[in-house]
Amino acid sequence: MPLSALLLAIAVGALARNLHAVPRALEPGLTWSSRRLLRAGVVLLGLQLALTDVLRLGLGEIGVLLLTVAATYTATLVAGRRLGVGRPLRLLVATGFSICGAAAVAAMAPVADADDDDVATAIALVTLYGSGTILLVPVLARALGLADRTAGLWAGLAVHEVAQVVAAAGAVSGVALAAAVVAKLARVVLLAPLVAGVGVVLHRTAPRDGRARPPLLPLFVVGFLAAVAVRSTGLLTDRVLTHAAVLTTVLLAAAMVGLGAQVDVRRLLRTGGRPLALGAVSTIVALAVSLGGLVVVT
Repeated sequence: MPLSALLLAIAVGALARNLHAVPRALEPGLTWSSRRLLRAGVVLLGLQLALTDVLRLGLGEIGVLLLTVAATYTATLVAGRRLGVGRPLRLLVATGFSICGAAAVAAMAPVADADDDDVATAIALVTLYGSGTILLVPVLARALGLADRTAGLWAGLAVHEVAQVVAAAGAVSGVALAAAVVAKLARVVLLAPLVAGVGVVLHRTAPRDGRARPPLLPLFVVGFLAAVAVRSTGLLTDRVLTHAAVLTTVLLAAAMVGLGAQVDVRRLLRTGGRPLALGAVSTIVALAVSLGGLVVVT
């Protein structure tokens, strides 16, 4: 099973924080990288997406994708409200778990008006539950006798991070990996419309008390959309795309170290079991809805 650079980077940051190995002088730089470099990486991530990739999925599979994202997002918001989780955190978890993990959390954070603690908690939950699905999906796929392509689609539709999807599907087969990447990238395409939709709702409902309203769409998400449009033209050469992919990984890995350094296990435990329960609910819904839908359409 390949070791993802992004997961390793998160682990390095989290270990450094919880072993008290982060000098105070590095705190501003880690905060800067976890925001600025992450946003730059999200923009470049758009160069990995061509709208034609989505067409490689059948109509039924696209339907399952939309159903899974909608069900996961809605169920997380409802469960979070009933569990007493604050609105910013439940928005971050819903977006991260239904779309693409840490990058989606970063995209939603300014819209949700989330503070650093909420972002760190959401990232910790994505890391915890996403890492668990890396082990769970291949084992269950074999136990259920799923075809490799179906197993890959399941990983692409249910696992949180792009890197985690690659690790989970790669443990099944090359066929599963190819299907998983297409399904996951199709989910990532939904990041911008979801963030924009939430931004519109929150912008309209924000109190008119002089405080700044949430942005309709963060600038870096606009950059992400522009990058998708450029990739979809087919004008970029393979060499350019290869270099862009490497730079994307470097930027996101650097950002993940900063995000991982915000994951304080003791602070997470002090929040109680509610965020942990919310992450479990969101993961189970994503796994169950996507698997059920794929069994029907494939």
